[in-house]
Amino acid sequence: MIIKMPKSKWGPRRRSLQVRIRNMHIGSDHPVAVQSMTNTDTADIEATVKQIVELHEAGSELVRFTVQHLAMARSVMPIRKRLDDMGLDIPLIGDFHYNGHQLLTEAPECADALDKYRINPGNVGFGDKHDANFKQMIDVAKDHDKPVRIGVNWGSLDQTVLTKLMDDNLKRKLPKDAKGVMVEAVVESAVQSVNKAVEYGLEPDHIVVSTKISEVPEMVDAYKMLAKRIEQPLHVGLTEAGMGSKGVVSSSAALSLLLTEGIGDTIRISLTPRPGASRAEEVIVAGQILQSLDIRHFSPLVSSCPGCGRTTSTTFQELAQDLTEYLQKQMPEWKRNGYEGVEDMKVAVMGCVVNGPGESKQANLGISLPGSGENPSCPIFEDGKQVAVVKADGAPTEFKRRVEAYVRSHYRKAT
Repeated sequence: MIIKMPKSKWGPRRRSLQVRIRNMHIGSDHPVAVQSMTNTDTADIEATVKQIVELHEAGSELVRFTVQHLAMARSVMPIRKRLDDMGLDIPLIGDFHYNGHQLLTEAPECADALDKYRINPGNVGFGDKHDANFKQMIDVAKDHDKPVRIGVNWGSLDQTVLTKLMDDNLKRKLPKDAKGVMVEAVVESAVQSVNKAVEYGLEPDHIVVSTKISEVPEMVDAYKMLAKRIEQPLHVGLTEAGMGSKGVVSSSAALSLLLTEGIGDTIRISLTPRPGASRAEEVIVAGQILQSLDIRHFSPLVSSCPGCGRTTSTTFQELAQDLTEYLQKQMPEWKRNGYEGVEDMKVAVMGCVVNGPGESKQANLGISLPGSGENPSCPIFEDGKQVAVVKADGAPTEFKRRVEAYVRSHYRKAT
């Protein structure tokens, strides 16, 4: 699957190298890819496969999972086989910390089944063992012709790099503050690790890089610095973004600042899920960030008004929520059936007559519901023209029926 990056209003991307990961490319003029990570026990093959499928159907184009011990490593090949049997050619990424050099060597079938290895240079080993363990993982990647992500996190930073930069900072006439030195150390660790990997024989186009930080200003500074120093594709995202609105807002702010400058080739939104909530929420948020910036489109989005004193009825809120969930649920089926361009469809659900008809006319499909005290009739618009008027209690069913009919008539199946 090689999809060229559409022309962006934000200008050209900066990465000159591209990395092939199974059936797709990251970097250069290829689309910004969305990825996610499971939170299942990887050794539980059934649960892990189920969640990978869920994430993929939500829009995750690559899926990562932890490989923490030998039982997990030996579960990777069965997971790959299960997905292949289902006809799902999803790139799988193994997340290694501390003992990755051992697991990849002791379970060569794991090394072969994975499509990319994530290496954290801050915990591959300490002292003399650091370079040896790192080289061992790079050697496995070379032997199996696999790309790696060199992923630096400020929470598990290589203390040797940090200590040296702290010492150097004290000698400056105008020393940086501690956070400034931390950002510099994160970037330096990433650059040194890229150089080491290439020195050990890994091709430069087999490397993706990330510098994950949980604070927005420092994360943005780190990626801007990194983008000037390397040509490898960049995996972008906050680490430990948080829960709910905090995680969504922080991630949106950080990624928007970078993506609008052409920085970022694959993204992950690291949300803390609510207890019992679907892991797919972070995938939906990632897609909506790209869609809001007009970088990529994944699913029709619903425009709806916030409501005011004119909309004391909850009808339009319920319809907006119902329709949003309906579009997300239908999108995988529409994709499987080959409907092209449906992800660009614009839908509007408005709450009253003030801006409702005008906003609805701007969408492919729009409905303007009655507000408080108004005539309980709802005009429906298609491509700027009013095509029907329905009663409020029948609006949800009728509007969804018209969405289905519009998709069938306007987004013909690919031949």
